[in-house]
Amino acid sequence: MAKDLDLVEEGKKRGALNQPPRTAKPYDDVEYTIIERVEEEKRTSQQSVESSLQLFAGRLSSLDFEDQFGLINLANSSSVSDFKAEVAVGVDELHGLRKSLNDAEREHAWFKDKHNLIRAARIPEGGAHILRVSLLLFLFLIETGMNGNFLAKGNVQGFFGGIVEAAAFSFVNIGIALLAAIFCARLVTHRSLPVKTFGAATIVAYVGLALTINLALAHYREVTGSLADGAGNLVISSMKADPAGLADIKSWLLFMVGMLFSIMAFIDGWFVLDPYVGYAGVEKRRNSARENYKDGKADLIERLQEVRDEHNDKVKDIIKGLGQRQREHRAIVDHRGKLLSLFAEHQNQLERACNQLISKYREANVQTRTTAAPKYFSNPYHLEKVKPKIAADGEWGEKELSTSIRDAQAKLNEQVRLIGRECENGISAYQELDKLHPDKIDG
Repeated sequence: MAKDLDLVEEGKKRGALNQPPRTAKPYDDVEYTIIERVEEEKRTSQQSVESSLQLFAGRLSSLDFEDQFGLINLANSSSVSDFKAEVAVGVDELHGLRKSLNDAEREHAWFKDKHNLIRAARIPEGGAHILRVSLLLFLFLIETGMNGNFLAKGNVQGFFGGIVEAAAFSFVNIGIALLAAIFCARLVTHRSLPVKTFGAATIVAYVGLALTINLALAHYREVTGSLADGAGNLVISSMKADPAGLADIKSWLLFMVGMLFSIMAFIDGWFVLDPYVGYAGVEKRRNSARENYKDGKADLIERLQEVRDEHNDKVKDIIKGLGQRQREHRAIVDHRGKLLSLFAEHQNQLERACNQLISKYREANVQTRTTAAPKYFSNPYHLEKVKPKIAADGEWGEKELSTSIRDAQAKLNEQVRLIGRECENGISAYQELDKLHPDKIDG
């Protein structure tokens, strides 16, 4: 500016003319030019600062602490009531399962007392049950294969035809043994004498039927060796005339193999279910009700814990968000403070620069003067300082904000404790249902 305005030459030129006169008042044209340039720089800087302050105000407003505190109050007011409602729904649901279990327990106790049973019921499940079923399938396949080999004699289709006929005989032979063992023979263990008698009669009937079927199969093998057509009538005639009249040792072997497999199937079928009719069904219904109750209670407890954990995670997010917003608020306020401080220092620098420029002009002016300089030449220029206004309407103060956040965090932490206590109370309410029945169900 000193070179641009040519202050030294202007000072000498005006000094040689004794301008400004001794009685002049501040300021002359050259000094006003300097002052106007400095004032223009101050106004430009002020506009830049005020624009930045508006941006800071927008950023502070976007933090919206009021909305955050509103969310906290809303969460605090609804979380405990929602949790209690969840517990109430769970209690109603679990009460139905507990009632079903109590009914199954009473039925089980009544059945044992009525039939004078002390032992536990034998329920087909696990590896033993799979083994029994596998044994039945194995017996069917083995008997079919062996009988097919025996019956291939005289069959026009050879071994394949024998296998088809053997499969039919095996299905009937093993099927009758299974049906007799599962549905009839087990009746011999019943308390009622008529039922026991009927069970014993079915065993005798099974033995007779098994002998008949396997003897018929053996006779069928012999007659098919001489005449394939009408073999059924020949078998019936042969059985009536002489049931034990088997001429071929292989026929006797076929008969004994069939009886052996039938007896094995009968024994295996005996152990498929509990020997006492109806006992396994009662036990299974009780066990199913118990598992439903245990699983239902475990699911409800897990659901309570999930609700609690979701609430706690939400609280943690709110607290974390408040901390981040507070740090951002502090950073914005600090940045704004630094900007205002820099602007104040900038005005001081402008004042010093203005006085230096005026001094250059005055010193050059005094050097060429023949009269005394005006008295105001000894006075420095004082720049009118501007302090930008901060729109603080609705703005949080650091102290006020810190206090509010601490209070909110305290409320949230208290809410976490309340939810934890309600979760424990809910689990206790579920456990209380076990007292409806003397048999405590492990949960």
